Amino acid sequence: MRVPFERNPISRLRSAAFLTIALFIQPLAAYSADEVKPRGVPANSLRRTPVVEVVDRNKEAVVNIFSERTVTRENREKQLELMQLQQRVNGMGTGVVIDPRGYILTNHHVVDDVQMLRVKLYDGTSVNARIVAREPSEDLAIIKIDVSRPLPLTVIGTATDLNIGEGVVAIGNAFGYEHTVTVGVVSALKRDVVLNREISYKSLIQTDASINPGNSGGPLFNMQGELIGINVAIRAGAQGIGFTIPVDNALKVAGELLSVKRRTGMVHGMQVRDALDVSNSVIRRWAVIERIEQGSAAEKAGLKPGDVLDRSGEQKIICHLDLERAFLERSTGDATPLVARRGSNARGEGGEEIRVEISLRSNERAPNQLPADIVWRKLGLKVQPAGADQVVKANPQLHGGLLITDVNLDSAAARAGFQRGDILIGLHLWETVNVDNITYVLNHPDYATFAPMRFFRVRAGQLQRGWLEQ
Repeated sequence: MRVPFERNPISRLRSAAFLTIALFIQPLAAYSADEVKPRGVPANSLRRTPVVEVVDRNKEAVVNIFSERTVTRENREKQLELMQLQQRVNGMGTGVVIDPRGYILTNHHVVDDVQMLRVKLYDGTSVNARIVAREPSEDLAIIKIDVSRPLPLTVIGTATDLNIGEGVVAIGNAFGYEHTVTVGVVSALKRDVVLNREISYKSLIQTDASINPGNSGGPLFNMQGELIGINVAIRAGAQGIGFTIPVDNALKVAGELLSVKRRTGMVHGMQVRDALDVSNSVIRRWAVIERIEQGSAAEKAGLKPGDVLDRSGEQKIICHLDLERAFLERSTGDATPLVARRGSNARGEGGEEIRVEISLRSNERAPNQLPADIVWRKLGLKVQPAGADQVVKANPQLHGGLLITDVNLDSAAARAGFQRGDILIGLHLWETVNVDNITYVLNHPDYATFAPMRFFRVRAGQLQRGWLEQ
């Protein structure tokens, strides 16, 4: 029996398509023209979901990071002849603004060993960035961009009261697709993750919100739009298994990275504890002075243990990071205003308001131990400041360094190959643009653990890396 229609696959497809369209259109006929809503969507529309609110609230505080690094690989071109090839590799990541002046928190692995670093803001502005400080063991770093206007900040939340299953939102530079938004839930808490023998993480948040290459260093928000973590890793080969550094840990590390003592060697004399209250629907953070160093600027200003730090100028202080932000870009002797409260209750509220000014001071040194003497004795180097124009050829993001004017032939520096005319631009984890930067490293309490100590120098316009044996 002939069944020509059934033998015609095109006809079958057309019939199926017609049926699908008919089924889709038919219900719409039940609505009158008067019931069709206009395209203009009011602010309280059902389309204005919590996710939309989270993104709108925070998108301008999230930045896209693009980098370029040189990778050296070995290639056997001929038998017994080994040739090294250098290849430029582009990288990407995400960052969160932590200070309106252009300070950005991201992952250390996003900026490690890069020769070029650029940041793109939400409005499309693209600017060069430089590394301010980094902590490889915590996989966190702070970079800086120069901005013509204050940048917005996120609202800081906490990971201490997260619920497994609650909704979260990630924003990041996923595969270079800027400001990609993904949504998921908190899958687990306090995950310990080992990537390899060198890299492991403790007590991470696990989420099924899509975390892709390029999301590293970007934010994870709760549905109230509060920052609860910094995205750091994914499980290779898995689906929906990503990991995030809790914001409470990230704030602590960021405070240390931006501490005036670590950056400049100067001290304010305050040891601060971050306090947190999550008993109400809105979390409360405050910073309490735990200890005042004897003879410090803070003691001379009249501050005492137990005082709650409130603000510096217009800047609110709710954690140690905010205190260190108050001293950013200030020099020795500059007066920094602080407002504190004495006699506050258990939630850090109330108390007598106290207004003081803190003038930064250099660390006390032993008699006759000037910075130049310490550098000569420990490293065998004499240095003088070098301007940015002397190092920009090696890396446009560099702001200067220290020109080597003399090398002790029987010293660690000589054994590392230092020569007159070299420019020292980095030691261990820190930039070296003045002598105090070097002495900070050399006088660090953990100095003995730095061996061998990594250095970065510029020679004949080329960036070089090496190790100093102590």
